Amino acid sequence: MNISEKLAQEFGISLNSVEQTVALIDEGNTIPFIARYRKEVTGGLSDVTLRDLDERLNYLRGLEERKAEVIKSIEEQGKLTDDLRAAIEQAEILQRVEDLYKPFKQKKSTRATKAKEKGLEPLAMDIWAQQDTKGSIFDKAALFVDEEKGVASHEEALAGACDIIAEMISDDPENVDMIRNYTREFGFIVSEAADSEEQTVYDMYYDYAEGVSKIPNHRVLAVNRGEKEKKLKVKIRVDSDKVNELLADRIITNESCIFNEKLHDTIADAYKRLMASSIERELRNELTERAEKEAVKVFAKNTENLLMVPPVKDARVLAIDPGYRTGCKVAALSDTGKLLAYATIYPTEPKHDIEGAERIITKLIDKYNLNTVVIGNGTASRETEKFVSDYIAKTGRDLKYTIVSEAGASVYSASKLASEEYPDLDVTTRGAMSIGRRLQDPLAELVKISPKHIGVGQYQHDINQGLLDSALTNVVEDCVNRVGVDINTASPSLLSYISGVNSAIAKNIVAYREANGAFTNRKQLMKVPKLGEKTFKQCAGFMRIREGENPLDSTAVHPESYAAAEHMLEKIGIDKTMITAGGAADIEARICEKYPEQKRRKEKSAEKTANGFAALAVLLEDEDFNKNKKKKGDGRNLKRSMELMAQELDIGVMTLTDIVDEIKKPARDPRDSMPPVVFRQDVLSFEDLKPGMELTGTVRNVVDFGAFVDIGVKTDGLVHISELSNKFVKHPMDVVSVGDTVKVKILEVDTERHKISMTMKL
Repeated sequence: MNISEKLAQEFGISLNSVEQTVALIDEGNTIPFIARYRKEVTGGLSDVTLRDLDERLNYLRGLEERKAEVIKSIEEQGKLTDDLRAAIEQAEILQRVEDLYKPFKQKKSTRATKAKEKGLEPLAMDIWAQQDTKGSIFDKAALFVDEEKGVASHEEALAGACDIIAEMISDDPENVDMIRNYTREFGFIVSEAADSEEQTVYDMYYDYAEGVSKIPNHRVLAVNRGEKEKKLKVKIRVDSDKVNELLADRIITNESCIFNEKLHDTIADAYKRLMASSIERELRNELTERAEKEAVKVFAKNTENLLMVPPVKDARVLAIDPGYRTGCKVAALSDTGKLLAYATIYPTEPKHDIEGAERIITKLIDKYNLNTVVIGNGTASRETEKFVSDYIAKTGRDLKYTIVSEAGASVYSASKLASEEYPDLDVTTRGAMSIGRRLQDPLAELVKISPKHIGVGQYQHDINQGLLDSALTNVVEDCVNRVGVDINTASPSLLSYISGVNSAIAKNIVAYREANGAFTNRKQLMKVPKLGEKTFKQCAGFMRIREGENPLDSTAVHPESYAAAEHMLEKIGIDKTMITAGGAADIEARICEKYPEQKRRKEKSAEKTANGFAALAVLLEDEDFNKNKKKKGDGRNLKRSMELMAQELDIGVMTLTDIVDEIKKPARDPRDSMPPVVFRQDVLSFEDLKPGMELTGTVRNVVDFGAFVDIGVKTDGLVHISELSNKFVKHPMDVVSVGDTVKVKILEVDTERHKISMTMKL
């Protein structure tokens, strides 16, 4: 197999791009670096596609290695034929390779191997040949009776020979493939109660059956969990008579053979004893693997959307970690997340000290001019929210509040990292700080927590933890690098996710910053211990320096492209200090002043200018463009001019486009385009909810069967997949994402089970 050709075909990209991308990966370049700064090589592949390509590359390489091992093993046994070698080399999945290798694997002692030791293989081959049409099967078998070898009768001889044939049938890769495919298509996953008298959350699966080919991923994980907890018995059921018929059609070639009946019995034995359980195990594993991959994908996408929730700027926060007996921990945070003060209030039972709590938070709000209250959604959240809402209404203060998920906050606050960051604070105060900072900068705060503790998936504790950890780490890495970090304020946790930077280098960066003061240019990174040229190349473009010596250091322009960027700025008469001094507005005004035609074009067609302005700004001095722009379409000339300018600067067109975009919108934050946080000033209780009510909420979690939406009560409501849209929805993620603000209507309120059903079909 030519792996590069295979990848080019599967991903629909050129062979040259694949080969160069693979070379970049093999050289040790990170996916974020390749995705951002090697677009000409990859053809502009996204970080998600590059990770998929990398995963597929590793699978295909592993497949080729396994093929080589199998071929070598069979060859050493002296059993490798040209046809077998070709079949192995042409295999496209690992399972096919293992099927082909199965007959040649060294086996433990089986009924078939024992029969061979008794000299019954010739009888088995005679039966298998199906050439005998006359005589008695017992007479044939009697020839192999040998008490010294342990064959006392012709019945024992026949039984041993049939054991050999049964193993031959079960080892045949074509038989296995045929029955596996049949079971996959026509089999059923069947579950029943382990104890029919016991009431559990798995009631719906007590007498349940669904086609193997149709069962959705979340139900696979549900029955797996029920089976693991010993509440369910699960198996795959298939029509065994049809399976035996399929095998017989393939194996029996002579209906007149005297061994015909014996062969039918042997086929049934081969399937029941040797094939059924292994095929069931394989298909259960296949379903589980498919479900786990989808669950990880859902979890990863939800995590990405949560991490990319825009930071709330200028929020001076009063963060509250709710509680009952031990009270609510309160932390006052500046707009940069600095801890200003902390206290404990007791507005909830058993103390219910409303007046005392009001005095404390009033003092904090007045002293630090706080404008936003952030409440964790854990224990006592509902009561704490009521207290805050009543306080706002009572005092008439210009305050707003919101609820944030505190998933993982306790894990962080008790972690070694939290102890290192805030050694003098207790665990509960650290937790309150974390809750507040999740509003101010979700990405910077959530990277301190293992992604699987963020709680935005389904069955995360039941799936392959290695697969989950790897996928979520990749998501966090991609998000951090997409946004970039301020090298002078970023924590070691945040820095460790930057391309090429590990935890040791991240700590060294912070240590260097503390010892030498703020970084003033990116080149200083080279002075950080263990951060060499290779790491610098990977990380430099993702590090930001605000108000540094070189304005380009505040952008995502990579240092390797500084010369091209400065040449370009010089060509259109723009001083690079304008990148940070006035940003896009000043640059745009400067160009409109220099080129009146650009101003008229802008006024005439704002949309066209929005699409082409940045590139036109760079290219207006290009004579070829100016001469022909009235005769040809702007788009065609723009493309040609881009190519000419890129050629002059000795960079690619995609790199040029990225540079122009960065200069047009310096230090832009991709999170700004995400839905804003929903704030409240009053509270809604579960008892207030009535069918037909229309409300605005925030999507907190998206799963295979729908989306959970926070509408301001303690319980998130479920919008089932069938209620997400009037159109057919293949997966909820096609309609909603974590963090989205959506309008919903209440369908049903189950007060007994505290569940809310909603619809988005308004």
